[in-house]
Amino acid sequence: MKKHVTILMLLALVAASCTSSSQKDTTSNQPSEAEVTTTAERDTLSKVDGTSGATNVANPTTFNGIIMTPPQNHVSLTLSMGGAVRDIHALPGKYVSKGQVILTLANPEFIELQQSYLDAEAQVEYLEKEYNRQKSLAQNESASQKRMQQSKAEYMSMKSKKESAAAKLSLLGVNASKLSKTGIQPLLKIKSPQNGYVTNMDANAGKYFAAGERVCDVINKSRPMLQLTAYEKDLEKLHPGCRFAFRVNGIADTTFTARLVSIDQMVDNTNRSIKVYAQIDKSDPAFRPGMYVTARIIDTQAESKK
Repeated sequence: MKKHVTILMLLALVAASCTSSSQKDTTSNQPSEAEVTTTAERDTLSKVDGTSGATNVANPTTFNGIIMTPPQNHVSLTLSMGGAVRDIHALPGKYVSKGQVILTLANPEFIELQQSYLDAEAQVEYLEKEYNRQKSLAQNESASQKRMQQSKAEYMSMKSKKESAAAKLSLLGVNASKLSKTGIQPLLKIKSPQNGYVTNMDANAGKYFAAGERVCDVINKSRPMLQLTAYEKDLEKLHPGCRFAFRVNGIADTTFTARLVSIDQMVDNTNRSIKVYAQIDKSDPAFRPGMYVTARIIDTQAESKK
């Protein structure tokens, strides 16, 4: 009898142990409330396409382009008179001030032009006095009107030649009124028209440049701009005043800002793109015209806020 009671007690203990273990397994397999909420939020924020890997979060529109110098700050030095290079005073990349000599040219015609001016200046002084004398005599009927008119014609013709030579010298950067004091200059000085950096120079000693040829460019980098490429589908997002954030190749981990100032009106027939121009808010010494940039819109409401 005692043996049967012992067996029954052992069976009861085994059954109780199995029930407790089953309950623990069931509890551990059920997700917590926090886990359910986090999973639901993650599914709501971003649904991923299992095939393509794309998400339902829209990517911001980006624009590619370059840093450029405004047209008024980019000056090409084109010669009004040709000549052979004698001396080079500024190498490409060097900063020059307005009026600083970049190079000098040798040309006999330049010397002849100065001589023509000085000859005309001397003749004008004599012919003016002769004309005034004939004019006075004609008024007193001591000389004929014909002689007075001839004297006037000679004076006016020579005066015109003087002014013409002075104008040509002015185009070459020579102050003709000072020639009588300084004398004839043997070399034509090519001077910088503005403060900036010399670039696009293809010159060496002895090289001949013809009239109309470009010697070099001088660029002022004080107010650089962006030239960005946009496409037809993005034009509705672009308005003068909207702002960009952009990054520059070669300048790592730095983001700059700019403001849209102009949109070109011609669409490229090949790729259906259009050029837009933005003024950079704060320049950086490392900026170079032609550097590649990537930009994105950060404020499209700037124009409506004004």
